[in-house]
Amino acid sequence: MWPDSDQTQELLRGAQQGDSAAVGQLLDRHREALRQMVRLRLDRKLAQRVDASDVVQDVLLEASRRLTRYLDDPKMPFHLWLRHLAKDHMIDAHRKHRVAERRSVDREQPMHRLGTGDQSSLDLAAQLRDQELTPAAATIRRELQERFLAALDELDEDDREIMLMRHIEQLSNSEVAQALDLSQPAAGMRYVRALRRLRTVLGGS
Repeated sequence: MWPDSDQTQELLRGAQQGDSAAVGQLLDRHREALRQMVRLRLDRKLAQRVDASDVVQDVLLEASRRLTRYLDDPKMPFHLWLRHLAKDHMIDAHRKHRVAERRSVDREQPMHRLGTGDQSSLDLAAQLRDQELTPAAATIRRELQERFLAALDELDEDDREIMLMRHIEQLSNSEVAQALDLSQPAAGMRYVRALRRLRTVLGGS
C-alpha cells in the first residue's frame, strides 16, 4: 500500500538538499496511502462528518512544517512517521467531533470499528479485488471478502489494528513493531494471536 521505499529515499535526499519540488512529490505520493489508512480507521458515524481527505491534508501540512526536524533525526522510516502524525490527527478528530456532536455520534463506537457496508469496507474490498477474475470467481471472491470484513469487525481493537497493518498496509513485522513501540518478538506474537482469533471467527461464521 505504501509507496516504493527506494524512490522515497531519493526524494528524501532531494528534500534534505532543499529541493522544494522533491518535498512536494514526497508528500503527494503518500497522499493516497494515508487516505486509505485514515478511511479504514474512522468509525462509520464520524466518517459521515469528517472527510478522510481533509484529515490527510492536515497531516501533510504538519509533515511539511516538521520535515526539516524529521530529516535532521529520522528515528523511523518516513511512511511510519507519517502514520504517527495521522494517528494523532485521527485521535484529535474523534475527540473534537465526539464533543461537538455528542447527540449524533455514538460515544461507545470504537475508533477502529469497521462495517461491512460502509465506504471503508468498500475500500478494503477494492484492494483485495483481482481484475482478472471471471464473473463466477469474482462472486466467490466477493463472498469471501464479505466474510473477512465481518470477521474483522468481530475482533477487538488491537487485533483489528495489527491485521490492517499486516494485510492491508502490508507492513513488515519489524515495521509493525516500530510503529507500535513493541519488540519484534512481541509484535509477531500479537499478530499470531490476532490471526488465530480471526480464524476462529471465520470458522464459526
